Amino acid sequence: MMDQLRPYRSFVSYIDCSRTYYAAQGYDKPYAWPHYDEVPFAPPAKPLSQCRVGLVTTAGLPKPADPMAAMLYRREMYAQPAWPPPASLYTDDLFWDKKATHTRDVDSFLPLTRLARAAAAGRIGSASPRFYGVPTDYSQGRTIERYSPQILKWCREDGVDAVILLAL
Repeated sequence: MMDQLRPYRSFVSYIDCSRTYYAAQGYDKPYAWPHYDEVPFAPPAKPLSQCRVGLVTTAGLPKPADPMAAMLYRREMYAQPAWPPPASLYTDDLFWDKKATHTRDVDSFLPLTRLARAAAAGRIGSASPRFYGVPTDYSQGRTIERYSPQILKWCREDGVDAVILLAL
């Protein structure tokens, strides 16, 4: 019944899983999650039906097929055409509850097809011509000083009004 409280969570708690994972790795101090007294978000200036929407993922571009090049593979930021959607993205180096889900279906964690359908149906103004990738990095400094400004630059180049962060 919908009116009953559950005695347990029915979702994967990323924060709890991360805390447990890092404690198991021997870290004495748990990761300090960012907290803002004032949320650095702004309401949309226009209805969503008039907004261009972009997607940001923490999944990486596929590793090179060449074994030597694959050994040197390093996750970097990227902007790629949103259409056609990529057949695969690199997620093997990321940590999530792999018993609960998988990443073989790219549209399940980077819904470019669904975004295009939302644009075609008029629910959003349009989809960004590119999607954006950013490494999973627990450095708040790099996120604020390097990654965020670059994502903002690309979004402005593409006329994006709103973004959805799809983190793994």
